[in-house]
Amino acid sequence: QKKISDILEKSAPKPGVPADLQNLLSQHFGKNRSVIEIEELKLSDSCFLPANDLTHSFSSYLKEICPKWAKLRKNHKEKKSVVMLVICSSALRSLELIKSMTAFKGDCRVLKLFAKHIKIKEQMKMLEKGVFHIGVGTPGRVKALVEQDGLCLNSTKYMILDWNWRDQKLRRMMDIPEIKKETIDLLEMSIIKLCREGSVKLGLF
Repeated sequence: QKKISDILEKSAPKPGVPADLQNLLSQHFGKNRSVIEIEELKLSDSCFLPANDLTHSFSSYLKEICPKWAKLRKNHKEKKSVVMLVICSSALRSLELIKSMTAFKGDCRVLKLFAKHIKIKEQMKMLEKGVFHIGVGTPGRVKALVEQDGLCLNSTKYMILDWNWRDQKLRRMMDIPEIKKETIDLLEMSIIKLCREGSVKLGLF
């Protein structure tokens, strides 16, 4: 019996492309949705930012996909919302990504959006009181915040999925069943609609 990590060890990492996410959504919904419903979950290539070709640091990738960040950041005044949402597989990975975006973020405010050691009520309070530019966290907590009206996605312009990174067991976020399901739920709940309307762009880092 081959373990997924054995297979992954032998395969050279290939950068994620929009078609990978499309296929994932089709597979996930294919069994129990009508053709029309699946059509509504399709995203055109124009919904995507350039994907990371595996040569970028997180900061250099973000600089490439949002060259106008300084202006966006300055114009963002809404509470309960962020301009950029970064979704990854764990609290620990969220902290790593926050550290590695230092060169990009400048003095903008970043909010941790994961469940480990942080109560959802605390995050809701912070979002209500202050203006944050970037939210970094796990799909489960982000989804819960959206559902409980703690986080509003109307002023979100970018959603970055930490697509290519592998954990110690060499799993990417979409190889972990629970994370994959929560990410797809979050996409289906509101992000896909916002992408199709043109207000949110998706990036695969």
